[in-house]
This record gives sequence, C-alpha cells and structure tokens, in this order.
Amino acid sequence: MPSRRLSVVATRRLPDRVEARLAELFDLHRGPADRPMRREELSEAMRVADVLIPNLRDRIDQALLGQAGENLRLIANFGAGVDHIDVATARQRGILVSNTPDVVTDDTADMTIALILALLRRIPEGLAQMQSEDWEGWSPDAMLGARVAGKRLGILGMGRIGQAVARRAAAFGMQVHYHNRRRLREETEAQLKARYWESLDQMVARMDVISINCPHTPSTYHLMNARRLKLMKPEAVIVNTSRGEVIDQNALTRMLRAKEVAGAGLDVLNFESDGNPRLRELPNVVLLPHMGSATREGRVEMGEKVLINIKTFADGHRPPDLVLPGMY
Repeated sequence: MPSRRLSVVATRRLPDRVEARLAELFDLHRGPADRPMRREELSEAMRVADVLIPNLRDRIDQALLGQAGENLRLIANFGAGVDHIDVATARQRGILVSNTPDVVTDDTADMTIALILALLRRIPEGLAQMQSEDWEGWSPDAMLGARVAGKRLGILGMGRIGQAVARRAAAFGMQVHYHNRRRLREETEAQLKARYWESLDQMVARMDVISINCPHTPSTYHLMNARRLKLMKPEAVIVNTSRGEVIDQNALTRMLRAKEVAGAGLDVLNFESDGNPRLRELPNVVLLPHMGSATREGRVEMGEKVLINIKTFADGHRPPDLVLPGMY
C-alpha cells in the first residue's frame, strides 16, 4: 500500500507554482483567508499538520508548541528570519525547523541602498512637494541633500546581507565600516574594503550612516538603545532592513523629533506592528511595509526552498536549511 501523503498546512498564500507543486506531492491546506492566522487557528493547524509552513507574522512560542499534535515534525518557515519561532522548544519536542536563507540577500541589500539614497537625497520629500500644489519651481538652495560618495557607512551585522550592502555601498563611493560578533577574514575585509570596529559605540559615534543588518536575537534586542543612539552624530541617519526590535523605537522617535538624529529609513518595525504612530508624522523618516525581500523572483525562490526542505524531509533526510538553536 502507498504511504500516507504528508499533511502540509501553509498559514498564508504562497506563489502559485509553489502551491501547485506542493499540492501534487502532499495533502496541502491553507489558512481560511489570506491574512495572518489567529492564534486559535494556528494552534489548530499545528494539531493536525505533519508540516507547517509559517511566516514572520506567525509567532510560534512555547505555549503553542505545547499544543502541537504528535504528527507535527517539521516547521518549514517561509523566510530567513526565525526569531518568531521558539526553535529550542521545537527541537526539544522533536520538531525540526527549516528556513530559506540566501535568496533574500540581494533584494534586501538593494532596499538598504535605496533607503540610504532616499534619506540623503531627500527623495520622499521631493516627491511629496511635486505632488502638492505648493511647488514654486527650481531654485539653487531648494531640497539640498547630502552627497553619498565619501560618507562613512557603519554596518551592524556583516553576514550575507551586510556584505552585499558593503559591495553596493563601495560602488557609490562610500567608506565601509562594520561591527560584527566575529571579525571577517583579512582577505574578505580587503575585498570589501571594510574596516572592522571591535567597539560598536566607537563606530556609531563616527558614522554618517548606520545600517542594521543583524538578526534579532536576545543579544541584539535593542542593541541600538537610547544610550547608543545618542552617540550618533546629529547629521547622521540610520537605516533598518533587518528586524525592528534591534532598535529602541521609542527612543529613536524622540531623537528624530528633537532632530538629534537627522533621519531614519525603516523597512521593519517592532514585530511587524504599526510602530510608534509619531513616526508617521515625521518628514525625516522613510517608512516601508517590510518590502526588503518583496520581489517576484525572491518570493518564488523562497517558496522553492520551502518545497525542497519539505521534500527532503519527506524522503527521510535532513532538510538542507535546518535551523539549530543558537544559529541566529
């Protein structure tokens, strides 16, 4: 007799070609609507599924994992970040966790550079002016921004995305600096033309632009806290395409309002919340709805990674993108 098809539950809609292939191979179910699952819906999915495909909006904590059914053996996350999943508890309960690394690197690095350009060259302000009825025409001192070339860029987190940002920044003539929990090899530093700072405080105090590219972990929560934000030069800007929790958002808002920091480009907020509503009112802030990895190509590649992880698991092998506690 043929073996039972795995029951796979996707909490949100996936790219059509990925869903079609999953439906061919497995017993695929999707959430009741294309919106984040409510907690009770997520709990029910974990009770009936062999494999769960969540995303960053699904907080899978110890309590939910305690309600998981005996058949749940793989959480194949649609996304690289896994800070919304209690990986250690899942592992203790015999549930594997996989993710989709690498595929979002270039897209997120592109968005980081886009935010830097938007802030330094005041692109959103110029757009708003052109869309209003108040534009009085060009003048020599109108909409003066800052030249990108020559600016000091301090990258916090020099993994795949941080290094991709460094390569792009160098092409714009920026000076690349970085802080990382581990220093890169000398040859990698030379290739990137990047200077390492062991002290994050010292780096922050000297940069024109700070880019957050580290994952959200207990050790990076509010790594850019009020004290550290106050070290930034008043004319400096900060960009975050990683996770909102790395920055103390309320402290940043206060400093932006007081013009103690020149600007912020935020593609992420605290766990995808609406964030501090005062941020929306500030002209020196560019807010985006987590668009860093939002390309058609990237979403398909993410879905294909999910598919490969599930198929490999179904064949009795270790998923190629297995996440272990402490990896991120």
